[in-house]
This record gives sequence, C-alpha cells and structure tokens, in this order.
Amino acid sequence: MNPNLQHLQPYPFQKLRQLLDGVRPEPTLSHIDLSVGEPKHPAPAFVQQTLADALEKLSAYPGTQGTVELRTTIADWLQRRFHLNTTPDITREVLPVNGTREALFAFAQCVVNQNPDASTNTGTNTDTNTDTNTDTAPLVLMPNPFYQIYEGAALLAGATPHYLPCTADTGFNVDFSAVPAEVWQRCQLIYICSPGNPAGAVIPTEQLKQLIELADTYDFVIASDECYSEIYFDDNTPPPSLLQACAELGRDDYRRCVVFHSLSKRSNLPGLRSGFVAGDGDILSQFLQYRTYHGCAMPIHHQLASIAAWNDEGHVRENRRLYREKFAAVLPILQGHLKVSKPDAGFYLWAETPIADDQFTRQLLTEQHITVVPGRYLARTDANQLNPGENRIRMALVAPVEQCQEAAERLVRFVGNL
Repeated sequence: MNPNLQHLQPYPFQKLRQLLDGVRPEPTLSHIDLSVGEPKHPAPAFVQQTLADALEKLSAYPGTQGTVELRTTIADWLQRRFHLNTTPDITREVLPVNGTREALFAFAQCVVNQNPDASTNTGTNTDTNTDTNTDTAPLVLMPNPFYQIYEGAALLAGATPHYLPCTADTGFNVDFSAVPAEVWQRCQLIYICSPGNPAGAVIPTEQLKQLIELADTYDFVIASDECYSEIYFDDNTPPPSLLQACAELGRDDYRRCVVFHSLSKRSNLPGLRSGFVAGDGDILSQFLQYRTYHGCAMPIHHQLASIAAWNDEGHVRENRRLYREKFAAVLPILQGHLKVSKPDAGFYLWAETPIADDQFTRQLLTEQHITVVPGRYLARTDANQLNPGENRIRMALVAPVEQCQEAAERLVRFVGNL
C-alpha cells in the first residue's frame, strides 16, 4: 500500500458522525441540516432538458480534452467575467474536469516533484522521499482552515502540507508577507481559495499580485480554487480571479497560475460533476497528459449540459438573489446572540461559539435538531498549538429561507439557555 495513506486524517464529516453518534435530538423539532455545503436550489430546467436531450451521446467515448465547443464556451466566459486582455487559448489554457474536487486532488499528483534534486528520470525505479514528516520533503502550502482535499492531495503526492493561518486578525485571508523565506523556498505548490471556505473572505487583487511575485521569486505554482466566485452580494463588485490579477499585470500567459471553477455552486449542479481548470498552458499541457492516463474524461452529455449552463447568467443572478435573501433573514436574528458577521461572498456563516465548538455542535443537535460543523474539524493545530477553527462553527445557508430563518431562531434560544 502507498505509505502516505497512513498520514490521511478522517474527513470532517466522518468526525462529525462520530461526534454525533448516540445523540437523540428533540423529537418535536424537524431536522435542519446546515452542515453540508450542498446547494439546494433547483437545478436550471434548461440544463436538465439539455442533458436529457443529449443522452444518445452515452454511446460515444468522450475525449479527455473535452469538445472544442465546451472549451470555447469556457474561454469566452472567462474573458467576459474577469475582463481578461485576451481570450484563453482553448488548445492549451482550458481543460474541462469532473468538478473541482477531483481536479484539485489530481493537480498535486501532477505538479509535485518528490525528488527535485534528482537528475532526469531514467524510467527505472528510484528511491524517492515519501516521508512527509522530514525537513526535505517539498511543501504544499494551504490556508488554515481549508478544504480538506488540499491536504490529502499534498500527502498522497509525497509532500508536506504547510498551514497558513486565516484568523479574524488577518481578515480570514493568508498574510503572505508573514510567511518566512525558508518556507517559500521549499514550496512547490500553494492552494488558495477565494471566496474562502469556511469564512467567505475574498482575496483582493493586490494580494493576488503579491503572491504572483512570490511565485516568480521562489518558483512555485499557484492553484486558485474559485468555486464560490459567483455567489456574492453586490453585483457591481464580483470577486476577482487569479487570472484577472495576471491580466492587470500584463501576464497573459498566466505563468505559474492555474484556476479551478465549477458549476456546482454557481448553477446548483453538484451532481453534474462539471468544472474546468484554466491558466498556464505549459502546466495544463502536462496536466492533460496526466489526465489522459488518469481516465477522467467528462461524459459528452455532461459537456453539452455544461455549455448551456456557462452560456447563461440569468439563473446565476437568481441564485445570488436567493442567497442574499437568506443572509438578510438570518443575520438580524443572530446579531447580539451569536458573534457572526456577513462574509465577503459564498454561502457560509463562520460563527464564534461561547463554548467549545464540538460541545456546542453536539448540544445544538440534541436540543434544537440542527446540524453544523465544528470549526476545529476544518482546520489543523499549528506549531504554536493554535487551531484557528476552535470555538467556531460553519453553517451553510443552503436550506430554503424559511428553514434558515427557523434555524436562526432556534440558535438564539439555544444560546440563551447555555
């Protein structure tokens, strides 16, 4: 077996199931689940129809690179949405993927060089450093708290995860200027997430440019997870992309920069498993070769449905309106009872708890039949023995607005009885 498997930690929802095992919720209350960030708004009817009409394509093998039509649609959307100087090259700079989760994981397997000091690969078996606890293994940097796929991807690529704290003091973003030079020197890949999960912080364009400069100085790759980029509150100030920062720098080859986007949150299509990777053509050309062997081509009927979704913004605007409605209903109820603020974007609330977050979570289910995620499960304890998720909970406002409002009212009662 791959020895790096032993370094994987239980997934947050596995920990949550263990925490809540044996809990008997208040039987008079219906269950409200705020734990999973799974969109509950209806999938667009026109996408469903496109998918149904394309089922005859089940008889054809899909190509790993995707159809020209899909890549063209994605490239045009990127240019429109992020005001790029040129439309990305569909032959090298755009690659469809089966959702961002699988691509974010696979990307590290392709990018990380476990033995950077070795001579060129001869094709024979060689000893490589697979001990992720040594001081010589390559580093993969990531925000803390973070989407757990980043960590698993790093570990199974033979790298050491390095956690960068995102706290209220840093605006829930990474302070890139606080990272020591010796960390950057060992960094091969950094995952960033904007808008972030769980706090919803957006990384400003100037900070993205700062990170690009660091990537040039220390020669590492930036993987920007932007799957929440289309859920925001002010239509006049959408979150920027790493590619947008590249465009403002005149860096139209997107060197060292790769972004990940998905239809899951944007279009309420998590079950379609459709997204894309875009950016540095040299990197993506090699990622394409990796994926050709990986066997992860998007089904053609999914590609046709994806084209329909990327070409329409009306359903996305309606999606944002529904989330704005939920935040407008929930936050006034919670104010003064639970320390929580409106995020920059996304659909999560990252609230402080008056007692330990795991205890809060268990008691909340027992007394109010609401499920949330303890913040400590989404983060790691750092060298200073600090876990930036402790005494916080993540709540996903994905349920209908009436349920979200009822959950807020129950939370107020629960906190009042502590």
